[in-house]
Amino acid sequence: MARDYRSEYDNYQGKPSQIANRSSRNKARTKAKKNGYNVKGKDIHHKDGNPRNNSLSNLSIASKSYNRSKNKQSRA
Repeated sequence: MARDYRSEYDNYQGKPSQIANRSSRNKARTKAKKNGYNVKGKDIHHKDGNPRNNSLSNLSIASKSYNRSKNKQSRA
């Protein structure tokens, strides 16, 4: 079964709260790069699970598989 990306965007990704979270995650990545972290091929992990908390003490560099599995555990 093919994914319906338009429906996904309309029902979840296009909501104002999700747009703000995505924007904040992008800002965290930029902040990490400016502070000398090598983020190529990695994810920025928010230790407290809040994508809007971009304090350096809350950010760490993690592999994509670790970060994405970690986030699923905290949502369950």
